[in-house]
Amino acid sequence: MRFKDKTALVIGGNSGIGLSTAKGLSEEGAKVYITGRNPDTLAAAEQDIPGLKAFQADMADLDGLTPVLDVIREETGRIDALFVNAGIGTFINVRDVTPEIWDQVHNVNLRGAFFTTQAALPLMGKGGSIVITGSIGSTLGMPGNVIYSSAKAGLRAMARILAVELVKDGIRVNVVSPGPIETPLINRNVGMDPSEVDGLRQVMISGVPMHRMGEPEEVARAALFLASEEASFITGIDMFVDGGSLELR
Repeated sequence: MRFKDKTALVIGGNSGIGLSTAKGLSEEGAKVYITGRNPDTLAAAEQDIPGLKAFQADMADLDGLTPVLDVIREETGRIDALFVNAGIGTFINVRDVTPEIWDQVHNVNLRGAFFTTQAALPLMGKGGSIVITGSIGSTLGMPGNVIYSSAKAGLRAMARILAVELVKDGIRVNVVSPGPIETPLINRNVGMDPSEVDGLRQVMISGVPMHRMGEPEEVARAALFLASEEASFITGIDMFVDGGSLELR
């Protein structure tokens, strides 16, 4: 019960890693709020996780977080654990990148992540923890991944600055960076035809020393650790959950 009597907000908590983390937070005692774009998966999460409250919001919409923050402010008055997890992917050749696709991805994965975190800060204080979902793509040079990787590299730099600025307030900031994980995100790559997804999956697996995709729960366990008091002397790190994809290549 690491999160007993704590308030947690999971951005992008209606599927994949975010949903697994929301379940873990709830099972360990937290009052959990989530956001997401899909009303059906949000409703399913509310049905599945006792006490959870779900709000429809797009992280690219800078005003989209206002309703959930207003409710948290009224009901608990604070956020103890913030998990900024929402994101979209894309695989596209450098020569085919357009400003529109670039902005679509960065508006969520980098710009949206920063301003979402900024908006939540007034509800956070000493003992608070922010965990941000990065990616091994921030470090790994993978063909076709220029837009996504550059956004995640920016996110890693952003988290480092947040960590150094917020440490005086007693707020820790860390990144959890998944490798290839079997989540709905793999089916939502901007500009990629659905018929290409299985080929992408096989390419990803070929680069994993464990020879498999990871599961959302495996990343969620790392996120829960970083969010908890067990990680009370840890801030500013990037924890890779990638089956050895970076370390053992």
